[in-house]
Amino acid sequence: EPDVTIVSGLKDTVVAEGDDVTFQCQVSHENAGEVEWKLQDVALQNNEMNEISVEKGKIHTLTLRKVTEQDIGTVTFRVGRHTSTA
Repeated sequence: EPDVTIVSGLKDTVVAEGDDVTFQCQVSHENAGEVEWKLQDVALQNNEMNEISVEKGKIHTLTLRKVTEQDIGTVTFRVGRHTSTA
């Protein structure tokens, strides 16, 4: 199995309270296993507040809906042993 690396990492983002914010990370191979999104070291699941998706097999997207002050912090994307933060 090839080592999946991060081709294009996360970018720092400033957003107004109540708005949605989207983070994207591109990986080197499609169908990457062991992918994880975290906010402030808490693993995120796909639900009504967090939309996690994959486009074209390589572009992993996290959308945080209607952010509040409690959402301030570091977003982390991890694939295998590689990470990107914003």
